[in-house]
Amino acid sequence: MSKKKGDGSGGRLATTVAMAGGVFLLRKLLAMAWTKATGKNPPTDINDPDLKLAELLAWSIATGIVVESARYAIAHATARKVVTDGAVE
Repeated sequence: MSKKKGDGSGGRLATTVAMAGGVFLLRKLLAMAWTKATGKNPPTDINDPDLKLAELLAWSIATGIVVESARYAIAHATARKVVTDGAVE
């Protein structure tokens, strides 16, 4: 790996940190919204005998949509084009 100035590693680090923090925060907010809407904590233990399949699927779909949408938005918001020798990489 190159340690040259301007190799983009700082941008990748910023994207990774932003993504980790953003996803963590969104999962916490989604869990709070789930608890407020359903009156129950989000399903985390699939061995729980009281857990219904519909509830588990709803939580999985909601989490997947929110987390992946956030990852996409964060990655595109922090991405930048590097211009070298007049060419866009």
